Amino acid sequence: MKLKPFAEVIALSKEKLSEALAPIRARKVRSQAELEMAKLDDELIRLESEVHEMCAKEDINFPTLLDKLDKAALLERRKAQYEKVLADLFPAK
Repeated sequence: MKLKPFAEVIALSKEKLSEALAPIRARKVRSQAELEMAKLDDELIRLESEVHEMCAKEDINFPTLLDKLDKAALLERRKAQYEKVLADLFPAK
């Protein structure tokens, strides 16, 4: 990375500086959303495992099972929302 001379940097207006940093900020925001989606995937996998374990038991606690299924459905919906927001904010070129 080549640094700009200090005189050029301080001569940049706030608008120009913000414009220059826009792609970096956009990449940061996208990465944050992707990290949140990865956390959702992790939670979904954990919930799926718990549901399978509950179903394998001799006695099934249906209210708890349904609570976990509800939570999984909510997480799936949230993940779909993230995907839609990312597609809207960062359209494919």
